[in-house]
Amino acid sequence: MNATSEILHDKLLRPDDRAAVSVRNRQSQAHFAIVCDHGGSAVPTALHGLGLDPSVLARHIAWDIGAADVADRLAVRMNAPAVLAGFSRLVIDLNRPLDDLTSIREISDGVVVPGNRRLSDAQTAARVTEIYRPYHDTVEQVLAERPVQVPAVVSVHSFTPVMKGAERPWHIGVLYNDDARIARPLMAALARNTDITVGDNLPYSGYDLFGNTIETHAMPQGRPNILLEIRQDLIDTHHGAEHWAGLIADALESVLADDGLYVPFSGTGPGQ
Repeated sequence: MNATSEILHDKLLRPDDRAAVSVRNRQSQAHFAIVCDHGGSAVPTALHGLGLDPSVLARHIAWDIGAADVADRLAVRMNAPAVLAGFSRLVIDLNRPLDDLTSIREISDGVVVPGNRRLSDAQTAARVTEIYRPYHDTVEQVLAERPVQVPAVVSVHSFTPVMKGAERPWHIGVLYNDDARIARPLMAALARNTDITVGDNLPYSGYDLFGNTIETHAMPQGRPNILLEIRQDLIDTHHGAEHWAGLIADALESVLADDGLYVPFSGTGPGQ
């Protein structure tokens, strides 16, 4: 069996594989949920590491380094649920629409991914059915369990310190679209710490709709939302993740404590 195809079983995932999705603090009565699309780095056993050297699977192309650690610690600090992805985005990217060419990448950052080449419809469908759908179904279920009609979504990602040779000076990026009900007060709170450089829709922009989770679970329903991008060299240790979870929790606490936040976005406000 080579790495370009799954074993012909009824299911892709085996009993000894990790879960496709896990939830921390599901019983919480928080009015918001934390989600982490790219926190997992595992590859199902049947995919034989996608034919990649393990060192490649430790890189950013496979996962958002430190993001799950921060999301998990945020869940504890804020007594909120966190929905955490189990598998690498190279297996299937949970933050991309299924019809996007980057959903299952054959090449990522110049690295050929042998286990993603020439997939059959059945092989692709197995990844969708066993990894992609369970994650998004769980996100929606956890949001539906919140004790408010319009819960908020806090999405946690991380970014590389250098991109295409250019250093990225921001410690944290706050990404948002027209609905800036969380973003504006959060950036103001973070800016009170003069040691933090905040990216306002940087290093990416919430107006570039190349994602999927916020666009699926927040924007159509008018749910308040924010996508956080934290620089990886700040959170690639447990100590760093704990430190940044604390900074973010402190800044978010008063923003998310406002009961007036949990109403559908009207299309007007500070983001317009």
